[in-house]
Amino acid sequence: MHLLAEFNICMPVSAYDAVPLPGYVPTEAEQREQQRGREENLENSFNSLSIREPTLLQLHRQPVTAREIVLSRCQQAEPWKFLDCYPDSVLQHCQKIGEGVYGEVYLLRNPKGGTSVLKIIPIEGSLMVNGERQKKYEEILSEIIISMELSNLRKNPVNSTSGFTELQEVKCVQGCYPERLIDLWHLYDETKGSENDCPDCFLDDQLYIILQLADAGKDLESFVFANAQQALAMFKQVAFALAVAEEELHFEHRDLHWGNILLKQVDKSTKIRFTLNGNTYIVPTKGIQATIIDFTLSRVEHDGVVIFNDLSLDPDLFTAEGDYQFDIYRLMQKENGEFEY
Repeated sequence: MHLLAEFNICMPVSAYDAVPLPGYVPTEAEQREQQRGREENLENSFNSLSIREPTLLQLHRQPVTAREIVLSRCQQAEPWKFLDCYPDSVLQHCQKIGEGVYGEVYLLRNPKGGTSVLKIIPIEGSLMVNGERQKKYEEILSEIIISMELSNLRKNPVNSTSGFTELQEVKCVQGCYPERLIDLWHLYDETKGSENDCPDCFLDDQLYIILQLADAGKDLESFVFANAQQALAMFKQVAFALAVAEEELHFEHRDLHWGNILLKQVDKSTKIRFTLNGNTYIVPTKGIQATIIDFTLSRVEHDGVVIFNDLSLDPDLFTAEGDYQFDIYRLMQKENGEFEY
């Protein structure tokens, strides 16, 4: 139980977590049985999150750590070298398109066609980045799992939606920030202005999580609708996607401002299918497709396991000024009281 609490995953208490009577000292056999029970409890909980790699949860293993689970989700044994994973031949087709306190966002063009988005998040370092400390493995883990579970709703037969960003792959890499991406950072700063620190500050031992996502278009903040019908179509798509995720995962986004809804143009005749409790709904797009992104502050519940980001650990979130979304955070806190999970 204590291990999961470290990285904000809560699970039901079992008999193996019972508190012994004062002064009682368990026998060695009882201690071994309790340990086996805790391991089985952990294994069952992680299996419910589709973490099925047998190397994670072998008998007589070391305790499972957030680092091990992150690497398992990345299908890696160790972090890979940044340039081995994304060599210059790949990065030359990149363009910086956005940023956040968490890190940088680049558009990756495939020479054979198609585009993806790279969300690059520095982790585990002691260097302050954009005025904030870097996330630890246990803190980035919730975003990775939530992104995967929401992306997998595309394949759910009972509650399905393609309204959340498609996670193509997630990687853990290490090394200095590639020169090509630094050049693109400067170009973005010169043309649009950046509020982030230049990533040339990172050394060779720096770790990153890279989320590779399907390109879902422009954010709602900068998008211009052709007519009111498109605006209504966007609203319906977002509402249906949220309804599906709430039903299947008890999902809460907790940061759904207009920068976290992406829109792209599609054929005007395109319709989108949603399945909610086994019932199918067809929503006309009117020429635009909406996608919800960025699950940094989100929570889901799956088979009784809650995965979330503990908002109480970031009090600055509720005191920031200068944007309407910050007022919303305070209204959320007022309505719900202290967030637990």
